[in-house]
Amino acid sequence: MAFYEHVFIARPEISPQQVDALVEEVTKTVSELGGRTSKTEYWGLRNLTYRIKKNRKGHYALINIDAPATVVHELERRLRINEDVMRFKTIRVEALDEEPSPILARKDRDERRRARREGRDGEEFGGDLEGGEE
Repeated sequence: MAFYEHVFIARPEISPQQVDALVEEVTKTVSELGGRTSKTEYWGLRNLTYRIKKNRKGHYALINIDAPATVVHELERRLRINEDVMRFKTIRVEALDEEPSPILARKDRDERRRARREGRDGEEFGGDLEGGEE
């Protein structure tokens, strides 16, 4: 079997729960046809580089697939029919990467940086007030 990374962009009008349902549908389709999925990531509602069907945003999701090519062809056929999916891209890779994607790694790094900055600012501010009152 071959390894694939599959990314799709869903319409911005649907909820994140509906995107999760789409991911579950894709996972179920792959498993029914004899493949397996190892990692799924929801990247969130993100800005598009260019408009797609008059939309400026879209829900992004990544799925790692280990399946024969016939499974991927059937999956893509079903996604073409689905009205909630604006675009999709499936790329064959040599090996599946189980670590978080660069998109999620950057989001986690930014959140840690923001939390550290907020914590440090609060400590410094509180330290200055206590030092000035004494």
